[in-house]
Amino acid sequence: MLKTVKITKSSTLYFLLIFAPIAAALEFAHANHIVLFVVAAIALIPLAKLIGDSTEHLATHYGATAGSLLNVTFGNAAEIIIAVVAISAGLFDLVKASITGAIIGNILLIFGLSVIVGGFKYKEQSFSRENIGFQSSMLFIAIIGLAIPTILVATVLPGEQSGTNVQLLSDSLAIILLVVYVLGIVFTFFTHKHLFVQIEEPTTVDGIAPHPESHDHPGHWSKKKSFLLLAASMAGVIVVSEILVGSVEQTGKELGFGELFVGAIIVGIVGNAAEHSSAIMLARKGKIELSIDIAAGSGTQIALFVVPILVFAGIALGQPFTLVFTILELAVLLLAAIILNLIVHDGRTNWFEGVMLTAVYVIIAIAFFFAG
Repeated sequence: MLKTVKITKSSTLYFLLIFAPIAAALEFAHANHIVLFVVAAIALIPLAKLIGDSTEHLATHYGATAGSLLNVTFGNAAEIIIAVVAISAGLFDLVKASITGAIIGNILLIFGLSVIVGGFKYKEQSFSRENIGFQSSMLFIAIIGLAIPTILVATVLPGEQSGTNVQLLSDSLAIILLVVYVLGIVFTFFTHKHLFVQIEEPTTVDGIAPHPESHDHPGHWSKKKSFLLLAASMAGVIVVSEILVGSVEQTGKELGFGELFVGAIIVGIVGNAAEHSSAIMLARKGKIELSIDIAAGSGTQIALFVVPILVFAGIALGQPFTLVFTILELAVLLLAAIILNLIVHDGRTNWFEGVMLTAVYVIIAIAFFFAG
């Protein structure tokens, strides 16, 4: 949940912004659904990065705590917008799959790749056990909240009575999860922030400090520029998300992909691609603590913040969105949280642990593919 604000000079992804107007032009020209989907997916990557960079530049004007809170607020803006557009289109299963995919993508794939990349350069890296323990606990709480409605429908509530009751239960759980999330922010940023203070120059467990990296200060954007780019990038995400969601069903059918695979794997990766690259690059520099903040923190944020927001969005849009997932989705979320906890409990990582996390993600992706 706690995300450290850091501006980097990596702007290569901005070249992909050209795909946003291309996607709009192709939509106007009624291009092939697969082409539309691919172009829109590529366009979302730099737009999501621009949201993150605008937020980080704003943080330089408002201080570390306010900056971290801005990251908390806008860190998953792209995923929320995509999901809200899909909810308005009635694609509930796709949204639930994308939620599942975003969580496991962060805590398995991205954290796994970060550990692998960092492990190739440093024999072992250490990190705060308090931080990852906090993230794991919050994640388990969220999974319990997501599991209860599904278990209730599968075991207790008869079909004809489940609709209203499950919706009320989902609404109640959304409020509880959001309250836990807000209190978690109070805990990490205010009452116990000393437990989450980042070490400026982390050392490996060999006692050798990573090679010093110069801090990147490419010239901070002004408040006006940051706000304008933030607004423009969010508007762009809304437009491109409409195109992506509008083409996703037909694309899945033409490629032979089920809605579960498209939502969990493809959409789940696209929505976090820019953030994912940052986590991996930081791990390569020996800053595994920051990678954990991005990967595990984002997974927790999706479960505790994004999910309740989507439930409330469903109410506002007149498209009731419940927290009834498939058994497969709940199972992989639980297993992902367990393997993450087992691997990081000692506060150390090496490249093979990253391989194990990534392997679990690949196994799950194959299962989603065959699930249809």
